Amino acid sequence: MKAGSGRLITLSDPRSPAAEAYRTLRTNLQFSSPSGALRTLLVTSAGADEGKSVVLCNLAVTIAQAGSRVIVVDADLRRPSIHELLDLANDKGLAAALLSEEAGELPLQQTAIANLQALTAGPLPPNPADLVGSRRMQAVMDRLAAASADLVIFDAPPIGIVADAALLAPKMDGVILVVSAGKTRREAAGRAKAALERASAKILGVVVDNAPPDPSLYRYQKSRGK
Repeated sequence: MKAGSGRLITLSDPRSPAAEAYRTLRTNLQFSSPSGALRTLLVTSAGADEGKSVVLCNLAVTIAQAGSRVIVVDADLRRPSIHELLDLANDKGLAAALLSEEAGELPLQQTAIANLQALTAGPLPPNPADLVGSRRMQAVMDRLAAASADLVIFDAPPIGIVADAALLAPKMDGVILVVSAGKTRREAAGRAKAALERASAKILGVVVDNAPPDPSLYRYQKSRGK
């Protein structure tokens, strides 16, 4: 199985309106930090199963395809999925690095996409929130910042459910909140935004996942080249 064989539309159907939407998101992020200061990005959601990891991986693919070096980090040490989306081993990863007494080499993996590496979650620890809020997490982030990457993107658990994202958000240059059309309740999205604001997070924007397609976009795509 190759990366993208599941839900990575940017690989399976790169000319689709959905894939184009991710490229637009990539451009918007570039404009959000014209000085190039955006080096770390956190992606979270209001609740579970709202597509945050799929959004993160598709965004990472488009950024890598544009020539930037990207590292994705699965900091969801409760329900990790980056390894499944990118078809990677998950026998070691972030959790092991956080639990290790020694600052060895981080177990980064090269994905099937050029310029895109990943640090998977690894075996699940018993105390995820304690680990992501620890000094060791900051040390791992410092080592990732020193790596040869233009952008490091962290996948965090839903901020509306557990504390992990709120602990990580203040350490990031920016945060994206993912909500799912037809699923995320307005009140839940509002609480998630408020939680990020209380954590002093720099919210760059909200991504609406699973939105109904705009028929005009499909008509335009079909007419290209004619």
